[in-house]
Amino acid sequence: MERPSWLPLRHRDDPGVQRDLNWGRGGAADHLPAGLEVQWLGTAGFRLTYEGTTILIDPYVSRAPLGDVARQRRPLHADAGLVADLLPAADAVLLGHTHFDHAIDAAAVAAAHDCPVYGSSSAQHLLALHGRPDLAVAVEPHQPYEIGPFTVRFTPSRHSKLLFGLAVPSDGELTCDSLDHLGAGAYRCGQVWGIAIEVAGTTVYHQGSADLVDDEIGDRDVDVFLCGIAGRVYTDRFVERVLGRLSPKVVVAHHHDDFFRPLAADDMGFSFNVNLGGFVADVARVAPGTPVRVLDPLQAVTGA
Repeated sequence: MERPSWLPLRHRDDPGVQRDLNWGRGGAADHLPAGLEVQWLGTAGFRLTYEGTTILIDPYVSRAPLGDVARQRRPLHADAGLVADLLPAADAVLLGHTHFDHAIDAAAVAAAHDCPVYGSSSAQHLLALHGRPDLAVAVEPHQPYEIGPFTVRFTPSRHSKLLFGLAVPSDGELTCDSLDHLGAGAYRCGQVWGIAIEVAGTTVYHQGSADLVDDEIGDRDVDVFLCGIAGRVYTDRFVERVLGRLSPKVVVAHHHDDFFRPLAADDMGFSFNVNLGGFVADVARVAPGTPVRVLDPLQAVTGA
């Protein structure tokens, strides 16, 4: 009997696929311009640095343990030590949505570096809860934001229906009234954004959750697609639809790690149902010849 796709499953071939697809294996990463450094921060988090300017996308290095997340009313906050050690520079933070595994560290990073956080009204509320409403930028769809050499645009998007394909977890706006009540469930999703970043003649597109609004994303040619793959099994024809819109030169998969484990863990672990090998096969079927790459947690690569 075939196992239903919604049942929790870890695929035993994922570690081998992770090793084989490493983006920086053997030298510089393909399709990156010279001087652009990209680092995977685990989950959907990335650091992009170019000509001395650093932007962070969905940084989440604090890694709340599963036990704390399961206790919905236990407040979740950034680990100041980890944030200081692993995120030593930031000129801006970009948030695709405000679930805990994307947004816990945003306010701590902003306060440490006195830098803005770009995102939804939920992100704005989160910064206000932390006493720094002055650092929040509530973005407008498709409007350009200049951050040093980077031009950033936010595309309205959707979160995948991770609750057995029926609903988005912790959907709605973040409205918590106290940091003491900011448990995992209080980090509500808010507006979801895809994030387009132009730098040095290259376009990078970040999708933090495996769904999209087809008409909003439009048709564009991107160089590097940072593709969050968690929950894609619950989104109808996700790979076909998103690759048809973006036509990327390279796809970098992310949000497939077990984000309840510390980033420093010897074994990264994998989230349920990500099936990294299956994602590679889907890309090969939909866009033959388009390479799929991954990074190891905290690995950084640069262009030639």
